[in-house]
Amino acid sequence: MAAPQVPEDVLFSDLDRDVRARLRTLSKENAENVGLHLVMAGRLLDTDPELAYEHAQAAVQRAGRVDVVREAAGLAAYRTGRFAEALRELRTVRRLNGSSEHLAVMADCERGLGRPERALALADSPEAAELPADVQIELAMVVSGARLDLGEPEAAVAVLASPSVRAVTGPVAARVAQARATALEAAGRPEAAAAELAVFSPDQLAQAAGDVAEDEDDIVAFDLEDESDQQADQTGDDDAGLESDIVADGNDDEEDSGDEPADLGGSSAVRSSGVSYGAATATETEWEDEA
Repeated sequence: MAAPQVPEDVLFSDLDRDVRARLRTLSKENAENVGLHLVMAGRLLDTDPELAYEHAQAAVQRAGRVDVVREAAGLAAYRTGRFAEALRELRTVRRLNGSSEHLAVMADCERGLGRPERALALADSPEAAELPADVQIELAMVVSGARLDLGEPEAAVAVLASPSVRAVTGPVAARVAQARATALEAAGRPEAAAAELAVFSPDQLAQAAGDVAEDEDDIVAFDLEDESDQQADQTGDDDAGLESDIVADGNDDEEDSGDEPADLGGSSAVRSSGVSYGAATATETEWEDEA
């Protein structure tokens, strides 16, 4: 697949400094090319996810053993409904850096593949208990949706009734309200569902549903936990290394043979991946210490 064009105004320095540091295992020229595709993937993820996916794939072809690159590929695959592919990519990210920060997205992928029981198993894993509070909220919404998939509306309501979930504020609160309303409707409680949504304006609900484009900075950050030189042996992006990763992923997911998205009734993390795309930029260029 030919790499999509990158506009001339896109700069490597638009990429978050931490992400640029992850790319230093590559040659300078290759890192800059990969970085430009990552910037585009982040910019387009909400507005044109298919094109974002193409940019992420272009980055994978050049740097398939770098965690932030595989993360970008996984999130873009998720946003385009390629759930089996997204699972493979995000599992690879976990192997590369040990982070479980995308557990909610992975669980939602299981829902998309018609496997709500696996989504619940991920939510009950030891790693889930260690997630940051905001990711646990995302996971709770996915679990509620999985309960609806299984025909358990009262359990779906109960998942979103905990004090920590009810205490959320800001844009996430509207998304939680929408998820609760969906569960309450399914439980035969339409008045309670309407009450959940009544405190929000139509614009807030539209924004929460992803129907209104947000004004966002063009700065991109694939926000992974900091790891110490774990890819130090990667002096290039050789095809053999990429092939070995893909083969390993395929062995993990032999039964993930299709990417047809299921109808994700109820709550889903699809509108919020848990990844920040608006971190402040650092203006200095990497490799500036080179002679």
